Amino acid sequence: MHYRALRILLATISALSTLVFSLLLVLIIVIDPRVTYWLLMLAVPFSLFTFFIALWLSGLLLLPLGELAEKTRRLAAGDLSVQFTDAATRSAPPAVLKLSESLDKVGLRVRSSMAEVAAEGKRQGQFVSDVSHEIRTPLTAIRGAAETLLDEDIPYRDRQRFCETIIHESERLTRLANDLLTLQRIEGDGEVRLKRVDLHGIVEYAAAMLEPLLEEREVVLTISGEAPDVLGDPDRLQQVVQNLIENASHFVGEGGCIHVELSGLREHSVITVSDDGPGFGDIDPARLFDRFYRGDFSRARTYGGAGLGLTIVKAIVTAHEGTVEAVNLPTGGACFIVAIPSLPPRG
Repeated sequence: MHYRALRILLATISALSTLVFSLLLVLIIVIDPRVTYWLLMLAVPFSLFTFFIALWLSGLLLLPLGELAEKTRRLAAGDLSVQFTDAATRSAPPAVLKLSESLDKVGLRVRSSMAEVAAEGKRQGQFVSDVSHEIRTPLTAIRGAAETLLDEDIPYRDRQRFCETIIHESERLTRLANDLLTLQRIEGDGEVRLKRVDLHGIVEYAAAMLEPLLEEREVVLTISGEAPDVLGDPDRLQQVVQNLIENASHFVGEGGCIHVELSGLREHSVITVSDDGPGFGDIDPARLFDRFYRGDFSRARTYGGAGLGLTIVKAIVTAHEGTVEAVNLPTGGACFIVAIPSLPPRG
């Protein structure tokens, strides 16, 4: 009901109640008709007086509620600058003040939700733009190579080179699709199979899986230290270690060294992956975990990375309620530090 209509209704009810009460007195007092007559004559103006008094009092009491109702309508219409608690409501009755404070909390949640929706929309738009940009290059290369192969007069060696280009770019698209699906599964439902995990075993297994690749690139990998067990998904944690080691192997060059160290610190299990490469320069370390970001774009293109390896690392670590950071070492090289809440010792 509208604020003004509610005031009139309350005042009318008060006046009618006074009039009915006066008429009841008329029916009761029958001793002297003159008294009854004068009482009836006074009942009408008294009822009108009560009406205006009730109208004024209801306006005094309901004015803050009317203002709150108007602000609520503005908030519903999209005005996020609305503040329910102000000087007027602070001088209002305690119930009205409490209501305004509750509405302020609701407004804060609405603003927060709308900000999250806007940010998510912006992220999705940027994500679509990035994916479109990433697939354009390999598709262009594949199409160019295929169109060239239509020429029957090209030499066999060139034909073989163009076929290798198609295979290489197709593999890049496959890796991109697989990384995107992995990222969607991690960030979408966030489901992980939790169990007690020995991080040293995870690191050893990841190193064994990457051994052929590291030998091919002539990279030396060493492992040291121990860390408390964690509650996590073994496959996902193995993927974290593999991505960090493989990412480092791209930049250390032949004869480079990668060191994985395990430790425990402040009720967290820490995995540190460091290398003796050139590091990542003066860029903001947080940007390394953005989708499709490459610290050295030309070198990243050379090895065909999609720029999602570190993004997947961060998503997995975040799903385990952990943190991951990157720093440049004083002696050169990059260092990635993963910290995950640790479990108490067995027994």
